[in-house]
Amino acid sequence: MNNPDPRPLYERDPAAYRARLAEGNARQARKRVAADALIRDEHGRVLLVDPTYKPAWDLPGGMAEANEPPLDALRRELVEELGLDLPAARMALVCVDWVAPHGPWDDSLMMIFNGGTLTTDQTAALQLADSELAAFEFCTHDQVKARLRPYVWARLSAAVTAADIGTVAYLHNGHPAT
Repeated sequence: MNNPDPRPLYERDPAAYRARLAEGNARQARKRVAADALIRDEHGRVLLVDPTYKPAWDLPGGMAEANEPPLDALRRELVEELGLDLPAARMALVCVDWVAPHGPWDDSLMMIFNGGTLTTDQTAALQLADSELAAFEFCTHDQVKARLRPYVWARLSAAVTAADIGTVAYLHNGHPAT
């Protein structure tokens, strides 16, 4: 009579268990992840950037690379594009927006971290350090609303509110998840 080993697969055959996990991982969905920064100057204006590869202004930040943590991606992008190195400990997550598939894009997770308020010296040290940006500017509320695409404006508005009250906004396509 055949008496199979009653132990779970991870105990009786660790290599087979790892292979099963790898097979499942290969079939699971992948998501694009982006991390942007809410950065203000001493007058409360919000830092926007004008990307050369998009038709509208945006928040500083960008897409995470494969296996790169979102906060690391954001810090890398800030250094690459503006020469701005902010400590990770200073940057709190204030918004996560799940964006449904649209156009050629699969769904994605868009995050905004609060980069705080820059000092006058930090603001003066900002520079275009990458050809991906044509300009950057600290903008008033009305300027920000006029320059951002509506869904980015909705995401930023939720992030500003969350930052001001010390919470995190969770959105679906720029709107509070219900």
